[in-house]
Amino acid sequence: MLLSLHLQDFVIVDRAEIDFGPGFTALTGETGAGKSILLDALGLVLGARGDASVVREGRPRADLTASFASPSGLDEWLQARDLAGDPGTVLLRRVIESDGRSRALINGQPAPIALLREVGAMLVDVHGQHAAQSLTQSQAQRQLLDAFAGLEAELGGLATAHARWQGLQRALDQALAGERESRLECERLLWQLNELEALQMSAGSWDELNGEQRRLAHAATLAEGAQGAAEALADGEDTLADRLRALLSRLKPLAQIDPRLTEPVELLDSAAIQIDEAAAALGQYANRIEIDPQRLAAIERRVGAIFSASRKFRLSPESIPEEVLSLRERLSVLERSQDLDSLGREAAEARVAFEQLAATVSERRRASAARLAEGVSATLGELGMSGARLEVRVDPAPASASGVDTIDFRIAQHGSSQARPIARVASGGELSRIGLAISVLAAQANPVPTLIFDEADAGVGGAVAEVIGALMRRLGGDRQVLCVTHLPQVAACAHQQLKVSRETQDAGIVSRVTRLERTARIEEIARMLGGIEITATTRKHAREMLAQSA
Repeated sequence: MLLSLHLQDFVIVDRAEIDFGPGFTALTGETGAGKSILLDALGLVLGARGDASVVREGRPRADLTASFASPSGLDEWLQARDLAGDPGTVLLRRVIESDGRSRALINGQPAPIALLREVGAMLVDVHGQHAAQSLTQSQAQRQLLDAFAGLEAELGGLATAHARWQGLQRALDQALAGERESRLECERLLWQLNELEALQMSAGSWDELNGEQRRLAHAATLAEGAQGAAEALADGEDTLADRLRALLSRLKPLAQIDPRLTEPVELLDSAAIQIDEAAAALGQYANRIEIDPQRLAAIERRVGAIFSASRKFRLSPESIPEEVLSLRERLSVLERSQDLDSLGREAAEARVAFEQLAATVSERRRASAARLAEGVSATLGELGMSGARLEVRVDPAPASASGVDTIDFRIAQHGSSQARPIARVASGGELSRIGLAISVLAAQANPVPTLIFDEADAGVGGAVAEVIGALMRRLGGDRQVLCVTHLPQVAACAHQQLKVSRETQDAGIVSRVTRLERTARIEEIARMLGGIEITATTRKHAREMLAQSA
């Protein structure tokens, strides 16, 4: 359930803190006051696309935060993604900068927008004001039926299976059409791979090869330098070690006289030991170093071959091992694509897998179509279309990512008439009522705790409006329902009412949201009934409507 919505510098809202309660909440106000702005803000918090146009003019950013009571399982879902907050609540935040950049946070932790949408889908179900107009489009009809049938997971798997089948089929078609070109490309890659593999390069081998070349090229200089240093330290005449030992023989007696000389003597004693060790290590290095002209020549030939291949294939020597791996992978893909029998089997298996999933989806659609048609037909009777009957046809269609069906909503305006496509026979008001009936049934099938209707009652009035209000109140019995409405009959049925109004200030036009208590609510419903001038009669009517709905 939505607990609160905080807005700062969003469109014409400078700052707003709105608390929501359970049951049915009506959002009312004059046209242009900003009722839909609240739903737009909530949509952004739930992961809708946003840009710099939503930032209040002259401000650096828009900051939107919504607090929800967590439905069952959401806390564990968030915990598994290191996004857990206070138990039983979830905090969603969206910050949009004036340069268009956007940040999303879940319980104070940065999160991708896609994850925000995923959480939002578990919390809120929105039925927009243009749903009725989209009823005439086949794709929208399919989406409504699929939502009612709860096919979201199956449709994801179906789209994946279709993409795999089509990808393999394209690869097979290309392999059949370009078999000769593929063979030539395989030969070119194989020639290039053989030349580079002959160099026997591995990660880090280029640096090792250069190091060995330098050592062999300067072997004599290295041996001579090491041997000379060893002799100067300890192996020759008048060495540094001899002079240091003579110095120590003079200082040690003095240290016995003055203990303050003990530390320098110990340091010199340690230095004498280290000089002996360094001289021994240098001597061993000079004895081990190898002057090998043949090995040097072989190394230089190999370095030359590597440079030659690098120029030929426009590579750096260091990147040759990585290029070898890439060539092997590309060659493997091409050789696999040339295996037409294997590729054909894979494409056929992928098609069978898609068709099996599509058959399951079709079966679910047909079963749900009957339930949806029956439920909508019954609701249409309540909405003033007595005798009207909805038919939902599921007919075969060419395979696509959405399956192998085409969905057709048809309406019969009375019991004996033939059902015809909605676009041909339904008026605007009838479309609104059909759309509302479908939205109500879809909402009942959706387990999310908060339902939002954005002017779903457009195009109707009178007794039908009272029925719509009763439907919303009934939905609010076990769900939180928010509805933007211009109809007093609908607003009067709400458990609570929020009024959105505009004010002119020095900084410009701002939008305000106020929770209405009974007296203010009577005034607002009277305004909705009577227009600019509110009379005692309209107030009386408003009180009667509130009393009747309660």
